[in-house]
Amino acid sequence: MEILNLNSNVPSHTYVATIGFFDGVHVGHRFLLSRLKEEAARIGLQTLVITFDTHPKMVVGAVKNMPLLSTTAEKLRLIEEQSIDACALLHFDLKMAAMSAKEFIQVMAEQLGVDTLLVGYDHRFGHDRTERFEDYCRYAEQVSMKVLPVPSLEGSLSVAPGMRVSSSEVRRRLADGDVATAATLLGRTYTLAGKVVHGQGLGHTIGFATANVDVRPQNKVLPEGGVYAVRALIEGSERTYHGMLNIGTRPTVSDEGIVSLEVNLIDYDSDKPLYDATVQLFFDKRLRNEQPFPSLDALAYQLKQDKIATCRYYHQPID
Repeated sequence: MEILNLNSNVPSHTYVATIGFFDGVHVGHRFLLSRLKEEAARIGLQTLVITFDTHPKMVVGAVKNMPLLSTTAEKLRLIEEQSIDACALLHFDLKMAAMSAKEFIQVMAEQLGVDTLLVGYDHRFGHDRTERFEDYCRYAEQVSMKVLPVPSLEGSLSVAPGMRVSSSEVRRRLADGDVATAATLLGRTYTLAGKVVHGQGLGHTIGFATANVDVRPQNKVLPEGGVYAVRALIEGSERTYHGMLNIGTRPTVSDEGIVSLEVNLIDYDSDKPLYDATVQLFFDKRLRNEQPFPSLDALAYQLKQDKIATCRYYHQPID
């Protein structure tokens, strides 16, 4: 997939395009991209996705910080997996935020080679959000470009009836710990990745050694605190491991209130330390809430129950 910018000098009438932030590239986005490919094939042009490096709400001040469903690199990879020809990754700043829809349509036609723009049924762009599809069509006609609507995906996807498909809904589900529904909306298991860092080493003393994974640099959505069954892909490894992961403040052993991610890999039998290795975590099932225990013995007993539940979920032998 070719990556474009506003200085790419693309010939006019090269692409059928669509535009959006595409956080997570969920099943609704994929529906839109499938329509994009159909239209491009129909008229014999290439496909282009126009997206941004920063969420617009963070630029215009709607939110100061917004954890996302995908990093920019992940988003580009997920778009490429949909067999898209090119992606224009634009820097969204206050100057771009101030552009009108008419100005942006002119940029798409003259600098990105857009012949036809597919617009989602509820998508708005440009500074004036009162403008509608009819306005976009009028502006596009002035620069020899076409704008086509993409119908609502209601009834077109294999999700539960009435379930809203949007990036914000996926974020909400993850914030509630509902990783199963989030996976349905994403069309894939939600993942986080980070480096293994040194912890207190307390897990060794109760028979459950854990790897502390620092996911903060990714600025992705953190599922609600609790214990999860996860798969782990370790950098440089050719296999995926299974484990139980705790997100929380470890109230039984700490009163600092610092949120951490600790994963115990139930089938990792190597003596090789994981420190500084990058681990990608796949959140498959929520097992329980995080809770305080009256003693380390009580905590160890619960961890044994969590391990049994994890082994059963992944059909692993229980030792």
